[in-house]
Amino acid sequence: MSSSKAGQSSATTLDIYDELAFIHGQKITLTSAAPFTPSFVLSSVAQSSDPTEVYVDRVRGRKILLENPAKVSRAQKEQEKKEERRKEAKKNKNKNRLIMSRKEAKVKGVWRLEKEQARFELFVPLHHLWMGYISELMGLPQSSSVSGVPTLKDAPSAVGMHPKLVKADFHGSLLTVKQSKCPSLVGLSGIVIHETENTFRIITPENKDKLLPKQNTIFTFSIPLFSTLPPTHTPEAPLPMPDPRSQSDSSAEATTTVTVLDMPHLEFDLYGNQFRFRSAERAGRKFKPKETIEL
Repeated sequence: MSSSKAGQSSATTLDIYDELAFIHGQKITLTSAAPFTPSFVLSSVAQSSDPTEVYVDRVRGRKILLENPAKVSRAQKEQEKKEERRKEAKKNKNKNRLIMSRKEAKVKGVWRLEKEQARFELFVPLHHLWMGYISELMGLPQSSSVSGVPTLKDAPSAVGMHPKLVKADFHGSLLTVKQSKCPSLVGLSGIVIHETENTFRIITPENKDKLLPKQNTIFTFSIPLFSTLPPTHTPEAPLPMPDPRSQSDSSAEATTTVTVLDMPHLEFDLYGNQFRFRSAERAGRKFKPKETIEL
């Protein structure tokens, strides 16, 4: 009992609210005239010179940065402002128009045709419009034959056609599957009503809606040998929409099914593996001719 009482009497009691009396082993008194910061600096500086003079010259009245912030160049600041303006302009532009994603288009059935709408004769005028478009794009000549029967002298040269055909729009053209790794697709033919990056969607003469993959498929398509536009047509004028019932043929039903295959035409092969681009991307893309091995 005596030893425990002796240990309790020898233990010191610290008051946490007592003023700070020691800094680096030196006893100091903190007052309003000698606050903590100057007293701490004066006690910490080297004793090789006068501590008071060092504090006055280097510390007193100065802003000391504890961290050195990274400097941003003027070019980087301008680039960040430019990027912010671009994002703001894009945001304002999107507010003024409706943008539909592919998922929304699929859910709403934008490219879904009803059974009564999937009729070949309904898209023949689109095919006639495409023939006028390709005649103007290719610069096809008018037939100069007096009898109306074209001759070899009137045939255009196909040398400069390939670069234009690669960038042409194929909505309304008549495509036929020549070769495919899927045997059931070989021989299918129809008018293109929708083109995506990897597929052609066509309407067949049997009024069937078919989706043809471009991969591992070779197509054939034809363009008129001579221009289907009237001789008085000018590039500034809009393409005329032909009326099938205005033809000289007495049967209106027969004229509604007239295609490019029913007139003198040129036939081309289209390799789907090298054609897997959207029509909008092909218009501004540069294609280089190179050899390929297909199927």
